[in-house]
Amino acid sequence: MGQIVLTLPLSKIETMQQAYQNQLKTAPQGAIFAAKTTTSSITAYRSGKVLFQGKQPEVEAAKWGNIDTPLPKKQTKTKKAHAFSPSNTLFQQSHIGSDEAGTGDYFGPITVCAAYVKDSQIELLKELGVRDSKNLTDDSIRAIAKKLLQLELPYSLVVLHNEKYNQLQAKGWTQGKMKTMLHHHAISKLLTKIAPSKPAGVLIDQFCEPHVYERHLKSENATIQENVYFLTKAESHSIAVAAGSIIARASFVKEMEKLSDKAGFNLPKGASAKVDQSAAYLMKKQGKENLQFFAKVHFANTKKAAKYYKK
Repeated sequence: MGQIVLTLPLSKIETMQQAYQNQLKTAPQGAIFAAKTTTSSITAYRSGKVLFQGKQPEVEAAKWGNIDTPLPKKQTKTKKAHAFSPSNTLFQQSHIGSDEAGTGDYFGPITVCAAYVKDSQIELLKELGVRDSKNLTDDSIRAIAKKLLQLELPYSLVVLHNEKYNQLQAKGWTQGKMKTMLHHHAISKLLTKIAPSKPAGVLIDQFCEPHVYERHLKSENATIQENVYFLTKAESHSIAVAAGSIIARASFVKEMEKLSDKAGFNLPKGASAKVDQSAAYLMKKQGKENLQFFAKVHFANTKKAAKYYKK
């Protein structure tokens, strides 16, 4: 089995995710997406590294980068900071953090939350257990989210339900564009809510290159707000992004429970083979046409579920 690693810009990784839409599989923690082709398995990480493994990893790797000439060591040591990179001082100042949940799950909506944390609250939130949600169970996330609401932490939550998601996707919207507009609306609503207070900055957990984010906004006649910054793995640096992530995830879990009640059985998270079987059962129980209310139907799981449905 061979292995090739490419370092690619997040804009290209977003393009890759769309190209492999029908071959996606459950992604490991910290990954943007994972896919499997006849020649290799592909895993793309937020760091920009893309791992190709399998019998012939060069077949897929060659489509996305130069696998013959390695990048000079000077370029591989650190990724150059873009104009939207935050200074380290922002993490200790009063700022807004924005993150999302549900993007890699077949069932359920996308939830985005922007949260405002004052500098005087940072240590308190740490004591409450606010940290990178990837290291927390759903039960812990819901318990911490409840504490944040009791604290009356200013936040704005936006939920993109499946029916609307599927309508936008059919119109040609990528998931990246959907996330851009959701973050933009959540941040705008929160800035209005906390006015006249002004945060030192707004930090978004980076899911695409800033110029791609701006391009998505421009296509909808919107412009980026002042002092907006982007950072990969922002949850591990910013307590505000971690708080936003926890509230977004807690909302996603709640929405999944509502959908499970409507489905009449527990809908699994993720995009695994278990999800395929559940989708097939849902088709038989409520009809293929109603799948759009429960799932992101352009995911590869729909075609896989159809095979179970025919059996």
